[in-house]
Amino acid sequence: MGDIERALQTFHSMRVSAIMPPIFSMPIVAEDSPIVDVLKLLKTRHHVWVVNNKDEMRLEGLIRYMDVMNVLLPPEHTKARLGNISSLFKSILGGAEKASDVMERNVLVIEEDATVLDALKKMKRYKVQILAIVDENGRLVGEVSLRMLIDEFLRLMKLGGAQWTQHGSSSRSESH
Repeated sequence: MGDIERALQTFHSMRVSAIMPPIFSMPIVAEDSPIVDVLKLLKTRHHVWVVNNKDEMRLEGLIRYMDVMNVLLPPEHTKARLGNISSLFKSILGGAEKASDVMERNVLVIEEDATVLDALKKMKRYKVQILAIVDENGRLVGEVSLRMLIDEFLRLMKLGGAQWTQHGSSSRSESH
């Protein structure tokens, strides 16, 4: 088995909890936080997790960077899909005032003891690049993104001395 295959095998069996960032470094707001607080976080982040409150940390929703267009547009300029009129009310001018007014409630989650392979399969199946990591009580304990997974795989490759060649096989790196 080559270096890349070994790195992938190790990578796939890792727990997502071993890769997730510390909770204090994640973009999190309480559901009653003002939209302005959400916008401040989204200046530098691609998403914001919404929890019931910072003590209990029960995951309630997610606000993505791209969702902010609906928040900033007047309600008459947002497209409502059949059966989804809620986007009309996710505008500040439509009455949205706090995080819970604009969050997506159907958040994809994964348990903290799940493997990287489990996370990758779920991301591919649902075409998402980030998953909330929750404990058995639905409390937000972390996140795992495709970017984090790429970083971790590259770290494993470097530690194992594996290098890509033009044909995708692996070889030992040699120091000169």
